[in-house]
Amino acid sequence: MAKSVKGKDKFSKRKGRKIEILPLEATNYKILIAGVAVVILGYIALSMEPWDGFMAITLAPMLLVLGYCVVIPIGIIYRKKKEEVAQPIPEGAAEAFLQK
Repeated sequence: MAKSVKGKDKFSKRKGRKIEILPLEATNYKILIAGVAVVILGYIALSMEPWDGFMAITLAPMLLVLGYCVVIPIGIIYRKKKEEVAQPIPEGAAEAFLQK
């Protein structure tokens, strides 16, 4: 006879797992758009004549690396810090806690 695995049931019924539909916020999309703009500027600089000039050899690769390796990943990873507001302690709560 085959044994039933109890561990499988544990993983198939995940309780309390919250699924976020849109994990990126408006700030993330603005940063991503800025990254795409930097990449487009890099390709424009790459196509400018003369092809052995400063724009094509120096500026364009720096813009492309900046866009692909810095700005776009920051747009994906960035999260706002959550501000926690301190809740005032009710008048009787401190006394009840100290009496225990």
